[in-house]
Amino acid sequence: MDIQEAKKVKLPDKKKIITFIVIIGIVMFIYTGLYTVDAEEAGVVQRFGKYLTTTAPGLHFKIPFGIDVLTKVKVKMVYKEEFGFRTLAAGVNTRYSTRDFSDESLMLTGDLNIADVQWIVQYKIKDPVQYLFKVQNVQESIRDLSESAMRLVVGDRSIDEAIVLSRKEIAFKTQEVLQENLDKLQSGIEIVTVIHQDVNPPKKVQPAFNEVNSAKQEEERIVNNAWKEYNQIIPEAKGKAKQIIEEAQGYAVNRINRAQGDASRFVQLYEKYRSAKQVTKDRMYIETMSEVLPKIENIYIVDKEQSGILPLLNLGKGGK
Repeated sequence: MDIQEAKKVKLPDKKKIITFIVIIGIVMFIYTGLYTVDAEEAGVVQRFGKYLTTTAPGLHFKIPFGIDVLTKVKVKMVYKEEFGFRTLAAGVNTRYSTRDFSDESLMLTGDLNIADVQWIVQYKIKDPVQYLFKVQNVQESIRDLSESAMRLVVGDRSIDEAIVLSRKEIAFKTQEVLQENLDKLQSGIEIVTVIHQDVNPPKKVQPAFNEVNSAKQEEERIVNNAWKEYNQIIPEAKGKAKQIIEEAQGYAVNRINRAQGDASRFVQLYEKYRSAKQVTKDRMYIETMSEVLPKIENIYIVDKEQSGILPLLNLGKGGK
């Protein structure tokens, strides 16, 4: 190709090239600068690696080309960690892993027994900044602190409390201790709940443990029956004792009142006797005979000059 033919070939227009570059730049600027935060998320923006701001749900803008870096954190989602078991597929027929997780579930109780504790920790992110920048591996920290808190709380309880009596209390205390430790680390995590999935003795000692439980239940049954009989017999005996005491007290009051009345009547009679001896004698004699004679079936009148006693009338049992 000679020089003249080369001149005939048209070079690209510089304006078109510049326009094309500008359009590409604008598109990249908009594509990398605009972003949307969903309703269940929070946006954490860093500028040159340093934390800048946290954005709420909605449409926002940041400096593109890697100057501002956005990290979306799901602050409304509830996460969970399982201990002592793993769920393979949740649903109506939930499937669990057949692996052995006893290294995290076996723990020593306060009465030196071993319990196989399975539990779930549910949590969510309350501070996305702390969650991203304060702890290097939040999930691992949650697992380690959860296991530590559960061992601490179970270690203060007996095997019976861990299995049956204090399960809700243990779960609540574990949540309290775990939350306190996570707050000290500034992890940005809020524990929603701690759920005891299952608590049992180890499989090797479970038959012996069941026998002990049966013996304890039999003991409780015998004790309950004894208390039942006690509650029936003792109140009845106390009632009878109280009745006897009240009757004796009433009898004592009655006898005292009668004795006081007799004494008062005797004193009054004595005073009358002192003032009129013969009249009082006659009166006492008449009153006595009035009381005695009606009780006598047969009456005999004896003459003081007679040497023998003869009945005046003989009218049978009804005679007088």
